Formats: sequence, structure tokens, C-alpha cells
Amino acid sequence: MREGNVEVISLDEAGEDAGQMARDVGACLAATPKDLSPWPKYFYDAEGSRLFEEITAQPEYYQTGAELSILRSLSDGIVARTRCRELVELGSGSASKTRALIDAMFNANDGPPRYVPLDVSGSALRESGGRLISEYPGLEIQGFIGDFDLSLGRLLGRPTDRNRLVAFLGGTIGNFTPEKRQEFLDTLRGGLRDGDRVLIGLDLVKDKRTLEAAYNDAAGVTARFNRNMIRVINHRLGTDLDPDLFSHRAIYDADRQRIEMWLHSEAEQTIHTPDLEAHFERGEGIRTEISTKFTPDSAARTFEEASLQLLDLYTDDRDLFALALGKAV
Repeated sequence: MREGNVEVISLDEAGEDAGQMARDVGACLAATPKDLSPWPKYFYDAEGSRLFEEITAQPEYYQTGAELSILRSLSDGIVARTRCRELVELGSGSASKTRALIDAMFNANDGPPRYVPLDVSGSALRESGGRLISEYPGLEIQGFIGDFDLSLGRLLGRPTDRNRLVAFLGGTIGNFTPEKRQEFLDTLRGGLRDGDRVLIGLDLVKDKRTLEAAYNDAAGVTARFNRNMIRVINHRLGTDLDPDLFSHRAIYDADRQRIEMWLHSEAEQTIHTPDLEAHFERGEGIRTEISTKFTPDSAARTFEEASLQLLDLYTDDRDLFALALGKAV
């Protein structure tokens, strides 16, 4: 579907499947401990997306500002080095951090660039695309509705006549379990052609106090975001858990170098539907998200295991965050 100069295409494999969601959630709630962290996409409905944007504006949440500082300082050099004329952004959302790279592609004076965002929300693609078209006359935009689990291979397999920079910003890769991260990177690497490069945001290991504060903001926005997963499950699967009976907790596991977010039920609660059954004891926790933090060594090892070569690791001036540039081996 084309609206104005923005084309938005729904990939065939993408789409809401309540049956699959019930199987995913059912298996996670049957585990010990209960663990929904393999499925971070179930945080997101319209309210979840809005709350996440609010999280990025909290003073404790350093990631967005640090990543933006890298992009604003180094995008011209990254674009010149990669010679990219097409920017593919995975999980584009509002495209708030994309402008630095688009600016750099225009500054390269090598013909009009193309922007190819992938997101689960068609409305987000159309809204951000409309804003970008008004700001960048001549920019080509072709958006795709889909998710990483089902759509990544097809998105990267589409024909193109340009060198691509595939950007996965925001540290989202840290939300994947090690197994899902390996699967994602294998699929990503398999879709790269000669001349393509990847740019992946990585949150870096730092002191526990800074890390935990970022996920326990004083305004309680992250807590509301965490509880919103319960609302998403209720709405999509017909359950009736009380989100207000869950307390939020985020802790840093130094051994695994990751933040873990949890919800703890403050009362006994039971799910009983034709497709899903689960029981929460009072005080029982469910892990809802992990966020792995990286060092230069673990970043290089992660790329190597996926047959990707780490070309450079760009960091902000406080070494809070990094952008990893790589290519297929």
C-alpha cells in the first residue's frame, strides 16, 4: 500500500497468530521459573510502544543519548566507509535515531538514498515515513510490516541494486536469549550480499548502579511498561490476570552480564482458558526480559560465532554504548 511517497508492504509471513502466541506463552508459564523473556515482542501493542518511547526520555536511561551522540559524530564516516546507498533499519519504530545516517547519505552526494524500515506496526511506518519524506525531499522509502522471527530472511532476500547498511539500533539484540541471538545473526548473515554491512547497537558492561537505575526509573515508566505485557496477554488471549497485582523488579546479574526484569505476583492468580492454563503463587516471579551487556571481547566473539567480521566498534565518549560495524566473512 502506498500513501503519498511512502510505500508500506506487509510481508506474507507476518501477522498476528493468537494460537502461536498461546503456545509461546503457555510453554513459558509452564517453565520453572516462569520465563517470558524469549518473547520480548509480546511487550508491544500501541501502549507498549508509547511507554517504551517514554522510557527513552527518562534521565536514568542513558542508552538513547549515548547512541545518538555516536551517530551524530560518526555517521558521515560510517556512510563513506560502507558506501551504502540503502539503509535497512530493523525495528525502526519512530525512526528517531535514523536521521543522522540519512543526513550522511544525502551529504555523500551520490544520488537519492533509499530507506527500508522493518517494524511490526504499519501505523508507525506510515507516520515516521511521512515525516521523513517531508524532511528529505527525494528520499525513497519502502517500509515493511513484519517481525524478526518470521520476516528477516525474506526482507533481506528482496532484490536491490545498491550497497546496503543493515542497522539494528538501540541495543535490542541484548534482549535475545543466546540461542535466539545466534539464530537471528545467522539469518542476518545469510541475507547479506557482497558490499552489504551491518551496524548493531550494543549496550556495554558498566557499574551495577548505573545499569539498575536505567531499568528502575524514579518515574516508574519501566514498571508500567513491564506490567503492560500482562495487559497484552489478557487482550490477545482472553485471560484476566490483574496487572496491578504484579510488582516490577530489575536486577543486574554480573556473572551473566545482563539485566533481568521480573514481575512478582502479589496474590494467587490463575489463568484458565481453552488454550492456556497457568497458576501464580503469591510472591512467584516471572522473568519478562533480559538485556545482555557487552564488552569489546564478547562483541567480537558474538560476531565471529555468526560468521561476521567485526570491522569497528564505535563508542561514545563515556564508553556507555557502542555501535558495532561488521560484514559477512
